[in-house]
Amino acid sequence: MLTDPKTRYRPYTHASGGWGSAKSVASILWQEKALAKIGAALARQNKPKGFACVSCAWAKPDDAHPLEFCENGAKATAWELTAKRTPPAFFAEHSVTELRGWSAYALEQHGRLTHPLRYNASTDRYEETSWETAYQEIGAGLRALEPKEVVFYASGRASLEASFMYQLFARAYGSNNLPDSSNMCHESTSVGLQESIGVPVGTVTLNDFEHTDCLLFFGQNVGSNSPRMLHQLQQARQRDVPIITFNPLKERGLQEFVNPQSPTQMLGPESTQISTQYHQVNIGGDTAAITGIAKALLEMHDSALQRGQPGLLDENFIATHTSGAESFMRYVREQSWARLEAVTGLTRAAMEATAVTYAKAQRAMIVYGMGLTQHRQGVQNVQMLVNLLLLRGNIGKPGAGICPVRGHSNVQGQRTVGITEDPAKVPGELIEQHFAFSVPEEMGTSTVDACSGMLDGSVRGFVSLGGNFLRAVPDTSQMEPAWQRLKLNVQVATKLNHSHLLPGEQAWLLPCLGRIEIDRQDGIEQCHSTEDSTGCIHGWQGVSEPASEHLRSEPAIIAGLARATLSPQVAIDWEAWRRDYSLIRKAIATIYPEIFHDFERRMWEPGGFHRPLGAAKREWATESGKAQFVTPEHLIADDDVQAPYARRDVLQLMTIRSNDQFNTTVYGYDDRFRGVHGTRSVIFMNTDDIVRLGLAGGDWVDVTTAVEPEIERRVGPLQILAYDIPQGCCAAYYPECNALVPLWHHAERSKVPAAKSIPVTLSLSTASAPGDTLPERGRVIAAQG
Repeated sequence: MLTDPKTRYRPYTHASGGWGSAKSVASILWQEKALAKIGAALARQNKPKGFACVSCAWAKPDDAHPLEFCENGAKATAWELTAKRTPPAFFAEHSVTELRGWSAYALEQHGRLTHPLRYNASTDRYEETSWETAYQEIGAGLRALEPKEVVFYASGRASLEASFMYQLFARAYGSNNLPDSSNMCHESTSVGLQESIGVPVGTVTLNDFEHTDCLLFFGQNVGSNSPRMLHQLQQARQRDVPIITFNPLKERGLQEFVNPQSPTQMLGPESTQISTQYHQVNIGGDTAAITGIAKALLEMHDSALQRGQPGLLDENFIATHTSGAESFMRYVREQSWARLEAVTGLTRAAMEATAVTYAKAQRAMIVYGMGLTQHRQGVQNVQMLVNLLLLRGNIGKPGAGICPVRGHSNVQGQRTVGITEDPAKVPGELIEQHFAFSVPEEMGTSTVDACSGMLDGSVRGFVSLGGNFLRAVPDTSQMEPAWQRLKLNVQVATKLNHSHLLPGEQAWLLPCLGRIEIDRQDGIEQCHSTEDSTGCIHGWQGVSEPASEHLRSEPAIIAGLARATLSPQVAIDWEAWRRDYSLIRKAIATIYPEIFHDFERRMWEPGGFHRPLGAAKREWATESGKAQFVTPEHLIADDDVQAPYARRDVLQLMTIRSNDQFNTTVYGYDDRFRGVHGTRSVIFMNTDDIVRLGLAGGDWVDVTTAVEPEIERRVGPLQILAYDIPQGCCAAYYPECNALVPLWHHAERSKVPAAKSIPVTLSLSTASAPGDTLPERGRVIAAQG
C-alpha cells in the first residue's frame, strides 16, 4: 500500500474553478505520464466529431467553449489515456489474494488492462487467454445456468449501441435481469417523474437556463460532480437570477466560482457568487423543507386574495393541467411550522424567504441530485419538487422545469434503449417481430434484488458491462462472501478493481476499448452515441490509439458472447452489427422510432437532438392524463430507521464524494474544496456533536450502523474533522462507507440504496491506522470548515 506524508487539513477559502482547478488538472496529466496524448484528446473532448466525456452526463452546448471540459472531465480523460499498463506479467507476479490487500486507488492507478484473462483457482492468478476461448467458455457457462440465475449489469458508461445490443443479448438468453447504475442513484427520479408528469427524465434543456428567473438547488454538488454546469449558473447570476440552495454541507461550487476560461477572472480578484440563499437542511429534511416553502407560498397566496390582489398560484394551469392539487394543499396547510422547523433544522424565516423569491419568478427551475433520491422516501422527495413547480405552472414553458443531474455519462441513455429489469418498459412486440425471440415476461432484478439473490444463492452468474459493482453496492461485508460463491463471473473492464478480486468459481476479465480510443472494426472507424442529462442525444467517436492491440470494443465483446451463447434462430446478425455500428443504430430506430427516427443524420446535428419530452409541451402521459400532485405520506425521508434517531448518541450519516473521484474511481487522496489532503479516512462532524459525545477533533473512531445489531456493520478508523454541517448529522466518503448501508435500507418502489441517511454511532478506535485508504502519517488538524 502507498503512503503519503502530506496528510493534512487546511480550510479552502478560494472559489471553485480558477487556479486551483488548473493546478489539479496539470497534476493529474503529469501523474498519468502521457501529456501529449492526453492534451491532444482534451482539445476534442465534448466537441463535434470528438468524444463524449467519460465522466458526468451534463449537457454539451451547441456552441462549444474553446476548452469544453471541466476538472473532473480532464481527470477522467487522463485516467483512461494513462501510459501505465497492467499486462499478464503483472498477474504472474501478484496473486489475487495479495491484490485484495491493495487499495482501490493503487489497483486502478496501475494502469490499463491489456489482454483477456481467465482466473486459475489452482494458482490464484489471472492468466492470459484468447478471445475466442473466452467467448466459448463463457457461452458454455451461461448455457449451463438457468437464465433467471444470471444477472447482466451495466455501469452507465456504455454507448447507446452497446447498451441496445446488451439488453437484446440478455433477453434473447431469457433474462430480464438488467440492473444498472441508475438503480443506485436516479431510479427514484425515473419512478417519481413518470408518475407525476409522464416522463421518466427531466424537462429542462440547456436553453432553459438562458430564460429562467429563479433556480432552486437540492442535494447536488455541482462543483465536484458536474462542474461544466457552473458556466450556465454563472451566466444566470450575471443576469441577476437568484439561486437558492438546500444542502447539508456548504459546497464551494455552490458558493463561489472563478471561470478558468475567463482571463479577467483568472488574472484578477473577480469571482461569481453562485447561491444567493444557502440553507443547510438536515439530512433527510428535504420533503419537510419543500412542504415549508409550499406552506409559505399558500399563506402568501391566501393573504393576497384577502387583500383583493392577484393570487400567487397559477390557478388556471392547476385547473387545466393537474390533478390532486386540493389534497396536496390541504396536507401542506395542516403541517405546523414547529414540526417543519424541527425536521428541517431550518427556521420558518428561511423557508419563507425561499417562497418569497420563488413567488417573484415567472419562470423557475429546480435542479437536484442524489441528495434527494438516495433516501427511503426518495421517490416522494422527487415528487415534492414537482408539486412545488406545479403550484406556479413551472413545467412546460421556457426557463422552467425539473432538472435531475445524472451521474455517469450514459446512464440515462441506457434506460432509453432497454437496459431495465422491467419488461413492460421495452417494446416487446417489436423486438419479437424483428428479432424472432420473445421478451421474457417475468420481472427481472434490480441492483438490490441482484444482491439479495447472491445472498440467498438464487443468483449464480454475473456479467458486468463495466463498473465496480462490489464496491458500489451497499452492505459490503455481507456481499463479499456472497460474491465469492458465484459460479460464473464475467467482467468487461478497462482497469483492475476490487470486483475482480473475489472471482468465484469461474471468472474472466475482458479488457475493452475506452471511450476516447479509436474503435476500428475490420479497419473501419466506428462512431457511437450517448444521451445526456437533458435528454439530448449526441454522436461521437474516439480520437486516440488504443492502449493495446488486444483490446476489443464493447459492441464486439457483446457480439462475441452472443454468438457463443445464443441459438442461431435469434434473427440478429451479430457479426454484421460488430462490423458496422450504423446497422445497430438502424435497429434502434426500428424499435424506438418515436425517439430515434433518422438517427444516423440527427446525432451529428450541432448539440445533438432531443428525445421527445411530452411534459415540456404540457402533454401528460400519466394515468389521469394530467400532471399529478402527490400528497406525501411522511415528512421523515428515512422512516424505516427512524426509531434509533431518538437516541442522543446516534447521528445521521450521509455518504459523499470527494473532489478527486468519480463514482467508485478515486483519482487521488485530496478533497480540495473541503480542505482535506492525503486521506479519505475522515468523518465530518458538527463541533457541538463532537463535544457532547465526549470526543475531540482529531480522534480516531470506528463507525457502526445503529440498527439491526445482530449484524455488525462497521467502518474505521476514521479521523474526526470538525466541519460546518447541521447538528446530529455527519458525512464520510463513498464507497468506503457502503458497508454501513443495510441492503434493506432503500427507497420505496425505486429500490435505490438510502446512502444519504444512515443512523450510526461512534466509538474511539483501538486501531492505529485506517483500512482501505492511504495509511496516515500525523494527525489531521481538526478545524471548522
